[in-house]
Amino acid sequence: MNLYKIVALLAICFPGEAETLRGRLLDASRSPIEGALVRAGHSTAHSSALGEFAVPLETENYTLSITKDGFLPLHVAGRASQTTLELVMKVEPVHNSVTVSESSDGYHVAVTTSATRTPTLTRDVPQSIQIIARNQIDDQRLSSVGDAVRYTPGVTAIQGENNRDQLVIRGQSTSADFFLDGIRDDVQYFRDLYNLESLEVLKGSNAMAFGRGGGGGVVNRVTKRPTFTPATSLTIDGGSYGDRRFAGDFDTPVGGKAGLRMDAVYENSDSFRRFVNVERYGFAPTLTINLTPRASLGFSYELFHDGRTADRGIPSYRGQPLDVSTDRYFGNPDQSGVRFTGHLGSTTFERRWSAVELKSRFLAADYDRFYQNFVPGAVTADATEDLLSAYNNATHRRNVFHQTDAVFHKSTGRFRHTVVTGVELGRQLTDNLRNTGYFGNTSPTLPVPVSDPVISTLVQFRQSATDANNHLQARAAATYVQDQISLSPAWQVILGVRFEVFDLQYSDNRTLAQLSRTDRVATPRAGVVFRPISAVSLYGSYSVSYLPSSGDQFSSLTNITRQVQPERFRNFEVGAKWELNRNLSLTAALFRLDRTNTRSIDPNDATRIVQTGSQRTNGGEVAWTGSVTRKWAVAGGLGFQDAFVVSATASAKAGAQVAQTPRATFSLWNRFQPTRRLGAGLGILNRSAMFAAIDSTVTLPGYTRADLALFFLFSERIRLQANVENLINRRYFLNADNNNNISPGSPRALRVGLTYRF
Repeated sequence: MNLYKIVALLAICFPGEAETLRGRLLDASRSPIEGALVRAGHSTAHSSALGEFAVPLETENYTLSITKDGFLPLHVAGRASQTTLELVMKVEPVHNSVTVSESSDGYHVAVTTSATRTPTLTRDVPQSIQIIARNQIDDQRLSSVGDAVRYTPGVTAIQGENNRDQLVIRGQSTSADFFLDGIRDDVQYFRDLYNLESLEVLKGSNAMAFGRGGGGGVVNRVTKRPTFTPATSLTIDGGSYGDRRFAGDFDTPVGGKAGLRMDAVYENSDSFRRFVNVERYGFAPTLTINLTPRASLGFSYELFHDGRTADRGIPSYRGQPLDVSTDRYFGNPDQSGVRFTGHLGSTTFERRWSAVELKSRFLAADYDRFYQNFVPGAVTADATEDLLSAYNNATHRRNVFHQTDAVFHKSTGRFRHTVVTGVELGRQLTDNLRNTGYFGNTSPTLPVPVSDPVISTLVQFRQSATDANNHLQARAAATYVQDQISLSPAWQVILGVRFEVFDLQYSDNRTLAQLSRTDRVATPRAGVVFRPISAVSLYGSYSVSYLPSSGDQFSSLTNITRQVQPERFRNFEVGAKWELNRNLSLTAALFRLDRTNTRSIDPNDATRIVQTGSQRTNGGEVAWTGSVTRKWAVAGGLGFQDAFVVSATASAKAGAQVAQTPRATFSLWNRFQPTRRLGAGLGILNRSAMFAAIDSTVTLPGYTRADLALFFLFSERIRLQANVENLINRRYFLNADNNNNISPGSPRALRVGLTYRF
């Protein structure tokens, strides 16, 4: 037996006699490098998905040799007293010789930061998470949040009056639980995906990590960051119903320590719905400066504008969507419009020491939103007339948020701790103004023939006795602490709690009333993860969220609601995560979500409000993401939910089914790569029937839809893509806002895209 084998054997038998060198590998953008080979003498190790490695040392003085495809080899010398390292690897220069092949890396994202506020393997997070990766967004040609979540079990994208993103997650409707790189982005508007690296859907109550709301789950947009590698791509799309879209992505190093990335989009598209058009544009530059090997400073800005025709869909008749052409428009399209303009600027500072990481983020945003729409109402008994109404609404909101997290890594005996503690401060100023439409300047409603419901009648918009005209100031201050404890290689525990104060000051501009409400809450989370083998995690978790009495948009406060305690959400969940291979994950979960402290009418006094209402969602889901083989990538899931009112609320009796929460959903997207140049995608979506509103009187029928995609790579620079939505041209109804605002699904539609990279 030679000398190095003897040394290795002694190190195994007497681990206390040898030092272990621990470290973390990052690229120039400070993203972790997975799978690098780390060699110290005759000892070797591979870096994890977090870039971490641990390699035994044979002597006091060592020399590390680190290699990874696509990076320049790295050699580091030191002494055993240096037991923690952070190393940055440089990207290998690009050579002129290129092999043309279409990538099939799959859609699996191994690491998330937002769920625990620290970089954590998704399999070690004790909750259900689906991450829609950039290459899945590109393959399916996704441009909206609603489209992106359609392959996510437990989530339904609903109409939101067709002027905003609105989701039902585990039976909880929300238009505010949206975040941008972990910071609240809660104004009602349609978000685009042009500047995203991924879209994260974190299900269950999430207040410990994200603050108020998030009862059923949250959606976090992860934006693109500079990669310090020159790259540019331009994409042009065109297709059915006047589809026209252009997007660009420019990424370049600046000097030796900075990287700049700029993303832009412009779209001007029509719709299968008559008179409906959307025009949007966005511009998002991002700059990252590496101040030192362990410190970085980032700046980002986004200008985003979305203008479109307001379209409330079609009404119902006898419990079903009205049997009219799916392109029929109700109202006056010339007076129907949605306009949104947002300016979002942020800074990020990160600093790492051997056992401590500091991250400080600041976001300032200005949102200006206006919409004016015509609303279909009840259809007459003979189905010949519909009763239209109209209104407009303006919202101006200015947000300022600051977050600072400190992450500590410490060992106590055999246990390893990752402790994050931090503070979050926020201030939001909001102005709301609503006007009612009066037809002929006299009536708030107008009967129109169902056969021809497009009108040109003069409509004047002015305040009614109940229309909003107010100013609100919301202030939030929170502190939180969380400990991720590694008890052993098989057992991990996560414990955390957030303490938050939410203060709302309300001014009614018409009555000059001044109202206020302050809530002080504690929201805990607890989870345990057991890994019987390295590829399998079994978990259980408990988490709590709350929602102030003024709702998820805190848009109003009254003498009644200012006395009402916040609603409470409690999520109980058990599940399993299995990495079938390095790039394919399977997640299964069973959950119960209870919503309590909901307002109800006092049965003994109809003029009083009591908080005895409650709602429950029981469910299970299975999700799959990644690559089955090098030539076959998949995404999708299977979900079952039963969401119902447990005890009477102000909206429904006990036993009522929650609106727009289907009992069963199934989705499967496949991307096949039979040759280096040619690829194909096939998607199947199935949804069971669901009710349009909580009164359970109108049903949206279930449906099955098929989507198709074809990809062809002309060269390493040019890719042609064709996507067909609703391949079998199925007539179906996508979602609703209430019983008489129902959105038909699109007929068969073709989109062709050409991407040029250089």
